[in-house]
Amino acid sequence: MTYTDPPPKPDPDDDLFEVCPVARAFEIVGSKWRLATLRSLHLYGEQRFSDLQETTTADSATLSRILGDLEDQELITRRLEDRPIATYYDLTERGAALNDVFEEFEEWAFEYTAAEMPAVELPE
Repeated sequence: MTYTDPPPKPDPDDDLFEVCPVARAFEIVGSKWRLATLRSLHLYGEQRFSDLQETTTADSATLSRILGDLEDQELITRRLEDRPIATYYDLTERGAALNDVFEEFEEWAFEYTAAEMPAVELPE
């Protein structure tokens, strides 16, 4: 979306999340652990809880909380299997819509921050 004229300046009493859609988006996905979890699902697809723990480095309490938050936001789904007993997590269509955003942010990070390309080969 391109603006020909900038939007009007917000009233100082306005809620930042109502006047800035980017701030609202970051409120939903912007925590360190939410981003790490969404990115892991973006890169590796459906994963078990233990796989997500390994790829995000989050402790189990933090990851449980984050997965619940992301499920409440309808960004991920949870699938239960009986044999063997396992829980799998994957991106919803809404969550997968962030894939291009992640790719753009990674390009920006590699160009403008001290971030370095990973030494491992990531899936395509």
